[in-house]
Amino acid sequence: MVLLLSTYELGRQPFGLASPAAWLRREGLEVVAADLSRDRLSSLPVDRAHLVAFYLPMHTATRLALPVMERVAALNPKAHLCAYGLYATLSAGTLRAHGIHTILGPEFEQDLTSLAMTVCGDAGAKAPAYVPEQPDQPDQPEQPGLPRLSFVVPDRAGLPGLDRYASLQLPDGTRRRVGYTEASRGCKHLCRHCPIVPVYGGQFRVVPVEVTLDDIAAQVARGAQHITFGDPDFFNGPTHARRLVEALAARFNGLSYDVTIKVEHLRRHADLLPVLRDTGCLFVTSAVEAVDDHILERLDKGHTRDDLVEVVDSMREVGLALAPTFVAFTPWTTLEGYLDLLDTIDELGLVEAVAPIQLAIRLLIPEGSRLLELNDVRQLAGPLDPSALVHPWRHPDERVDGLQRKLQQLVGRTLHQSRTQVFDQAKALADEAAGVTALPRPEPRAARATVPYLTEPWYC
Repeated sequence: MVLLLSTYELGRQPFGLASPAAWLRREGLEVVAADLSRDRLSSLPVDRAHLVAFYLPMHTATRLALPVMERVAALNPKAHLCAYGLYATLSAGTLRAHGIHTILGPEFEQDLTSLAMTVCGDAGAKAPAYVPEQPDQPDQPEQPGLPRLSFVVPDRAGLPGLDRYASLQLPDGTRRRVGYTEASRGCKHLCRHCPIVPVYGGQFRVVPVEVTLDDIAAQVARGAQHITFGDPDFFNGPTHARRLVEALAARFNGLSYDVTIKVEHLRRHADLLPVLRDTGCLFVTSAVEAVDDHILERLDKGHTRDDLVEVVDSMREVGLALAPTFVAFTPWTTLEGYLDLLDTIDELGLVEAVAPIQLAIRLLIPEGSRLLELNDVRQLAGPLDPSALVHPWRHPDERVDGLQRKLQQLVGRTLHQSRTQVFDQAKALADEAAGVTALPRPEPRAARATVPYLTEPWYC
């Protein structure tokens, strides 16, 4: 028996359990897939598992998984333990110290199937390899360990129902049940702070349109009214993206969705914004990260402050909501710069579009990060902390770190306040830290829920 475990995926039903479950069940293997953000480990047949595989798509999920690995090893010392996903590759040394025997990268399905066949007693059978069409992917050398897979429709049997996950809050006060899928993986960009870069090295993989649509259909049959596409950048392959959303709109009447797209791509492919709107897209998440051009350059983001202003205007004109995310605290952030970030969010009318946690995010430097190419980062960063899974760093100005800690506490204790209320409290803390006397607001800003948002915000 194969036990697939996920610890955290942003309040979504984990794609990283459903996809390998389909591959494994196709080979006749018994599979139990469990989301430990919703289920208890004590309720699972850990003692019967020949293979226990942990899905690690992100930093938080990996940290939460570490104590679970030790517990599983104690409950079933004979089980073969595997970690797979983006952060499995980034955290290999720490994972082995926690008892993991096999580590697989983010293109894991075929290798995981082969491992399961071996561990469960059948000598290493593999699913056939197939290279899907990837019309928008540039020619470039292959990264080691990144196979091209013949994707199959995920199998979500046994996972918690969609009603147990995050929902979509609409401006009229109603909510929609949310499903989740991935139409592509990896990214062709090389942003310095992104954990995808050390693993994919500028490559991305598209999932065939029909596979994605069939996955969506299975979730619609289980009550999904809205779909979140988890692609790192939905416009990495704009032709593929357009073909997909037009087919989605034709097949699923009234189904809405959201996507993640870089500022750079929102500018370059502005002609596709009406297509997104007309096919049911309600909002676009974009990793803006900063409004200071110096910081954006250090992060190698590929856009400027002026580009952001242009995108906000164009999306507002089209009628699409923008949900920006930020890395508000970096080694180059100053108190004045942080105040400028808040003022810019306010001036652009984005206060209600920004989840409060985004006002307190601090830069993470994982193993292999391109940030370590920068001399000033290497001077600030300490050795890798295996428990935190990052290189720790301290800001040269202790006031900046102190403000970040206060904001983290603020966000944690104001979960039931409006985004505007939290923003105003964050502004007051920043003004106090900088010794600035705040000016009165000329007019009240919009109330909560004037833009659609997911009830569990984007994190890392």
